[in-house]
Amino acid sequence: MSQPLFTPYALGPITLKNRIVMAPLTRSRALGNQPNDLMREYYTQRAGAGLVIAEGTATSPEGLGYARIPGLFTEEQARGWGDIARAVQGEGSHFFIQLMHTGRIGHPANLPVGAGMVAPSAIAAAGEMWTDSAGMQPHPAPKAATADDLVRLRNDHVRAAELAVANGVDGVELHAANGYLLGQFLNPRSNQRTDAYGGSAENRLRFVLEVVDATIAAIGKARVGIRLSPFNPFNDLESGFEGEREQFLALIGELSKRGIGYVHLAGGSVTGDLLQETRAIFPGTIIVNGGYDAARADADLAAGLADLVAFGRHFISNPDLPERLRMGAPIAELDADTLYTPGAAGYTDYPRLDESQALLAD
Repeated sequence: MSQPLFTPYALGPITLKNRIVMAPLTRSRALGNQPNDLMREYYTQRAGAGLVIAEGTATSPEGLGYARIPGLFTEEQARGWGDIARAVQGEGSHFFIQLMHTGRIGHPANLPVGAGMVAPSAIAAAGEMWTDSAGMQPHPAPKAATADDLVRLRNDHVRAAELAVANGVDGVELHAANGYLLGQFLNPRSNQRTDAYGGSAENRLRFVLEVVDATIAAIGKARVGIRLSPFNPFNDLESGFEGEREQFLALIGELSKRGIGYVHLAGGSVTGDLLQETRAIFPGTIIVNGGYDAARADADLAAGLADLVAFGRHFISNPDLPERLRMGAPIAELDADTLYTPGAAGYTDYPRLDESQALLAD
C-alpha cells in the first residue's frame, strides 16, 4: 500500500526525509524566555518528522504575551535556538521557527519591565490570560500601533529571522493565524483602523504583506513560510465576516506572486472546495493541519491537495509519532494538565513505542 507520507520532499533548497511536519505548539517551558536544554531534548526527541516547526517565538519583548514563551530578539536567545536547530538537524530533520507577536493577547505581568502591549487597534480581547504572578487576568486594552510602531514591528520580525538563519535555523514561519498580531490585522473585529492598514480587505492585508516582503528581502523567499487560519474565531476574532473568503484567497494570490517557501493552513480551517481553490491559486508548498491520521494524510497528498501534513497534539504525547504512523501503532493520549506547566513532566517524559511496550510487558 502506497504511503506518500513517507516519501522525501524538496522544500526549496532542503530535502525533507518525509512529508510529516511537527506543528508549532506553545509549551511554556522557556524560563526567562530563553531557549534551553530541556527544549532541545524535547525537539530532538521529535526529529523523526521531516520538518520540525518550533513553537511561537516572540520577535520583541512586547510580543511575550504568554508566560514562559521563548523569544528571538537577543543574541543569547538566538544562540539557544541555534543549539536546538543543530540537535534536530543532527537527527536528519530540518528546523524552522515560528515567529509570533501576541499583540492584544497577553498581559503586562507576562512582559519584561517597561514593555507594553500593542495591536492594530486599542480594543481588548475577550477572555483571560494566565500569569505566573497573579493567576488568570483579563486581557487589557492594548495600545494602537502608530506609524512608527508599524515600522518597528516589521523590523522586529526581520531581525528575528536574520538572527535565526545566522545561527543555523533553516527558516521561519510568520504566524498570521489564531488571533495573534499579524492575524489581528486581517480581522475587522481586532482591526478597526482608519488609515492605510484598515477598513478594506486590501488595507487589512497590507501589514502582513509588508512583513512578508521585508523578511523575504532579508533571508530569501525559500526560507519564509506563513501560517493562516481563516474562519477561526480563536482569541476573539470574527469568523465568517463579509468578504472573508475573498480576502483569504486574495492573500493566497499575493503570496503566490512572491513564491514563498510554504503556506501552512492551521487547524482544519481550509478544507473541501476552499482547499481546492487554494491549491489552484498557490502552486508552491502547502502544509495542511487539523485532525489528520495517516490514511487521510496519504489521501490528500496523493490527490495533490497538499504537499506536507502537520501534526500537533499527537506529537506532544508521541515523540516517535512518524514511526507509529508508519506502523499503524496506537497513538498515546496527552496529559492536558501538563501542557503549559514548567518542567519535564508531560514534556520530555512521554515514552517511545518500544519503551511503552516494555512498560506494558512488565
